[in-house]
Amino acid sequence: MIAYAILKPAVALAVWTMVMWLWMYAARIPALSAAHVDADALVRTPGQSLDLLLPPQAQWKAHNYNHLHEAPTVFYAIALVLALTGTGGNRGVWVAWAYVGLRIAHSLVQATVNKVMLRFAIFAASTLCLMVLIARAVQVLFLRV
Repeated sequence: MIAYAILKPAVALAVWTMVMWLWMYAARIPALSAAHVDADALVRTPGQSLDLLLPPQAQWKAHNYNHLHEAPTVFYAIALVLALTGTGGNRGVWVAWAYVGLRIAHSLVQATVNKVMLRFAIFAASTLCLMVLIARAVQVLFLRV
């Protein structure tokens, strides 16, 4: 039996990723225009990057959007494993929602004030949640618990 509840936080994080995509372009397009960036020239210039041409506040959103395609990909895979094995029950769902909440908090910090130690603390907490979910998947698939 598929445990659908664990898929809700996964979908919520996917929705948040698209919110960050919109926020990224809402910040970047005006910044690109203001900086008179020639995108074609940019890709032909070795060592050049938007980090060097745009204000940091515009780039923070882009960096976070990229971060939402790193560790969260493991979260999506583990959520699917737990759903398909029918073991994404109550505790797993709460941990998954905590993971999503922490990733959203991480995004908001990085996209606004970008305090690195605060971001790190939030990231570390979210990683602990992810580790709990991974441990459950290991139990289910390898230890049959």
